[in-house]
Amino acid sequence: MPNALTHAYSSLWIASLASLVVPTVPSSSYSSSAVYHRAPVGVKRPGFMERTLVLLDVNARSPIRVLNDNFLSLQLDPSIIKDGWLDFLSSKRLVTLARGLSPAYLRFGGKRTDFLHFNNQKNLAKFRGPGDIALDNQNGCKVANHPDIMLELQREKAASTQLVLLKEQLSNIYTRSLDKLYNFADCTGLHLVLGLNALQRNPDNSWNTSSTLSLLKYGAGKKYSISWELGNEPNAYRSMVGRAINSTQWAQDYAKLRTLLQSVRYYHKAHLYGPNVGRPRKNALHIPSLVIHFALFVVFCFIDYCYTAQFIYTCMHFSCSYFMDGRVKKVEDFLKTRLMDTLTEQINKVIQVVKAHTSGKKVWLGGLGPAWTGGINNLSHTYAAGFLWINTLGVAAVQGIDVVLRHSFFDYGYTHLVDQNFNPLPDYWVSLIFKRLVGPKVLDVRVAGLQRKPQPMRVIRDKLRIYAHCTSFSNHNYARGSITIYIINLHRSRKKIKLAGTLRNKTVHQYLLQPYGTEGLRAKQVQLNGEKLVMLDNETFPELKPKTLRPGRTITMPPLTIGFYVVKNMNAYACRR
Repeated sequence: MPNALTHAYSSLWIASLASLVVPTVPSSSYSSSAVYHRAPVGVKRPGFMERTLVLLDVNARSPIRVLNDNFLSLQLDPSIIKDGWLDFLSSKRLVTLARGLSPAYLRFGGKRTDFLHFNNQKNLAKFRGPGDIALDNQNGCKVANHPDIMLELQREKAASTQLVLLKEQLSNIYTRSLDKLYNFADCTGLHLVLGLNALQRNPDNSWNTSSTLSLLKYGAGKKYSISWELGNEPNAYRSMVGRAINSTQWAQDYAKLRTLLQSVRYYHKAHLYGPNVGRPRKNALHIPSLVIHFALFVVFCFIDYCYTAQFIYTCMHFSCSYFMDGRVKKVEDFLKTRLMDTLTEQINKVIQVVKAHTSGKKVWLGGLGPAWTGGINNLSHTYAAGFLWINTLGVAAVQGIDVVLRHSFFDYGYTHLVDQNFNPLPDYWVSLIFKRLVGPKVLDVRVAGLQRKPQPMRVIRDKLRIYAHCTSFSNHNYARGSITIYIINLHRSRKKIKLAGTLRNKTVHQYLLQPYGTEGLRAKQVQLNGEKLVMLDNETFPELKPKTLRPGRTITMPPLTIGFYVVKNMNAYACRR
């Protein structure tokens, strides 16, 4: 039956292309040999890219994947405790910006997870932080307006503590810190996933649970709804701290954590996520063995990725040193299709291992940003990095990754979504529009190209990346059955896309993102359909106005742009419920 359905759909697709092509292409040029005629003398011959029309259709009968409702989620790095930014999570603007990306998970973790020690004290002797000043209770949430001078002082403090953070010194997480973190998550509609220090070890190398038990009891007393994770990338411990924990011991530690959660009544049904591992090297066996040992204990798997200028690596210290010396300074490095394609290969490898040993478990992609070790100033938080980010979301969705965790929402390096002035960066606006328009059901995309001269279609597909989902049900501007298509045009020329088959002759709403200002791809501000995107005040988003394309109109994407297109009133069977 599935073969018959596929054959029928393919026949409809071919028929739709024929009906679209035959009336518009002269018979003299529409032939199997596709003879190319030289342009008349004195007339400039159009370039190959301008001569190409891309035909697009979507299989609207059934989704190829159904993702988590929290597919696009966030991560905060534990460094905010030490550098002081934790006290500013009560900012009205930060709370507003985080709410815009809910529902989502908020993973509090990263490389510094294993240097945190919970201290069940109020730390009253410490100077009261700015987050304790002028707090307003709004619907049970503690929010604040911080004066500009206070923000300036905090930026100076954070800059001065970076050298201390590089030494990976142990940090205390006091009850006050946990209260602030949970207040932020609770007020913004994010579900907190808290990473626990796995490097606290007993003499026999088993995990020491004393600090964790104290933390669990405190959280239970406050009725904090938290999910848990143990450690961060144990496969990197040897290079990071000079000690190794094998997969058998790691599984036993997770079993101990599950027992610990069950002993605290409030958390006896809490979710436990992990193991958090990096990409397996070519000859390494630690990930398969780790997954086998975890088969009885884990609900999900994290996989941490980051980008380098040439390849995508996991965030292992020994494999991402290319960025440490700051030699990468070209925008073009963020546009390479070879870079984007490696993500698909790595996801496939990990999914195969998980399926082989823990069938039915989901895979998460965590710790993800456009560059490793904090990124690169004036590059990894600009418009150019948005191509990597939106492509990652598209690839992860097609491959069936359940959740993607963006590192970091705020603070950490140059890969954040919001800068230290609390202004949203280009990747934030990409994420906001994605959240507003893209639902969890992923659809199969069919693409074909018509050229006057035969050319490899790969030239088009590599640099024109197209993904499709059912439109988010939470967006009440669109009826159920609508389809959202998002497209990345990496060509340095405009691209024309004709909707065919089931998409033909439908009204389309366009959300076209381009850099704003004179900096081009290095811009830190974006425009939507020609209008600059900027917060109206601390609690008000700008209106995301679509441009209406009449039925049958060809979509024209300018060079180096990102576009979202909602095909309205499709009544697509896959998207009705």
